Amino acid sequence: MVYNPYSFRYPTFREGLGLEKDVFSPTMDNQIPRTNMMPRNDYRVYPAQVETQSLGGLVVDVLSARDNRPISNATVGIQFTGDPSTQPIEELQTSDTGRTELVELPAPPVDYSLEPSAPMPYSEYTLTIKAPGFEPVIITGAQILPTVNALQNILLDPTPSAGVRNTAEAFVIPYHTLYGDYPPKILEDEIKPLEEAGEIVLPNVVIPEFIVVHDGVPTDKTAKDYWVPYRDYIKNVASSEIYATWPESTIYANVLAIQSFTLNRVFTEWYRNKGFSFTITSSTAYDHKFMPGRNFFDSISRVVDTIFNNYLSRPNVKQPILTQYCDGKRVSCPEVMTQWGSKTLGDQGYTPIQILRYYYGDSIYINTTYEVSGVPVSFPGYNLTIGSSGSSVMQLQEQLNAIADVYYPIPNVSADGIFGPATAAAVKAFQKQFNLPQSGIVDLPTWYKISGIYVAITRMAEYQ
Repeated sequence: MVYNPYSFRYPTFREGLGLEKDVFSPTMDNQIPRTNMMPRNDYRVYPAQVETQSLGGLVVDVLSARDNRPISNATVGIQFTGDPSTQPIEELQTSDTGRTELVELPAPPVDYSLEPSAPMPYSEYTLTIKAPGFEPVIITGAQILPTVNALQNILLDPTPSAGVRNTAEAFVIPYHTLYGDYPPKILEDEIKPLEEAGEIVLPNVVIPEFIVVHDGVPTDKTAKDYWVPYRDYIKNVASSEIYATWPESTIYANVLAIQSFTLNRVFTEWYRNKGFSFTITSSTAYDHKFMPGRNFFDSISRVVDTIFNNYLSRPNVKQPILTQYCDGKRVSCPEVMTQWGSKTLGDQGYTPIQILRYYYGDSIYINTTYEVSGVPVSFPGYNLTIGSSGSSVMQLQEQLNAIADVYYPIPNVSADGIFGPATAAAVKAFQKQFNLPQSGIVDLPTWYKISGIYVAITRMAEYQ
């Protein structure tokens, strides 16, 4: 069903608070908006537009923060951010898998996300998630782009003991970096001398299990630290810094740049060598924009799952390259990649490596590591499909069975080390549950997704 959000224009959420388009302090970068700004150019749907408006999809996954298990019968109320009405325009419920059905929501025309001078290219929604026995969560400013699906993951904490007042955990999502005003990147050398990096440098490039994100500038001691699974961190940053409606080759190029930059921080232990206890910051002046609680998009998620173990290298340089970029419109950075420029090259048919070499030179190339921390067994190096057999298949079957005990639509299989039709069916059910192509073949993205879910479930079970 298509809804008409407003028959007249309501003030936006930030306008209702007396806050306008966020202008951030270049020193703190702490997302505190200033007041008395000029009204922003927001997109609103009017009656004449209802038949022609664009739509974007939303799926919500609700899990228990205690044991990572899906929460069934959770309700998700959806409102337009800033709408004074208390009635949701949609109310969804999670199934036994902890997932809602896909809902289509009004969004601006797709052209808005393809031109840098266009109005806000996404619509903002407020999500209220509730479940019996759990504390509610409120997401304000969830971003919905047209023609793509947004994936919102929610972790609910169990309700405290009797007599303790329930409080909702609230996240207010800031503007997308291509729309809001953020401090420009302080450019650094793309290769860190070891004496500058410090005494702690990893012996090899390893994909970390978690990224510890400091939500502010490095010296802000009041900023919160978030432990984020590596792939979820990359998806969050990419969804915050490029538009998911852009050409696929542009998304690939930007994801590779984000991953390489992040792995450089990991490899050189950049912040830990400076006495900090985190991996990276959310400050655009120093690193990339991470937005706690935000959704990411399916087109970006698929790319990250496919190439999460890739990074960018130069000949005879062991460390991943610190591939910096800027938007190229409000902030000029002639020595590194620009996001809008990479979008233009993608429109012209450039491949990801051609886009990257256009900005970083012909000596840049894509490298791969199969060292992934926090997984029981590394990818065997080849796809598993019907007819495969051996210890890798048995490992896969054992992990699928553990996952099937939590996610009921995934069938149990015999852990006999033989990949037959039953194993393929279980793999397809897993891929459907976790937004992967439903091929029934265990490729690298599927292998590591199974490993990640297995570890999350079994690790939390150890604390029960």
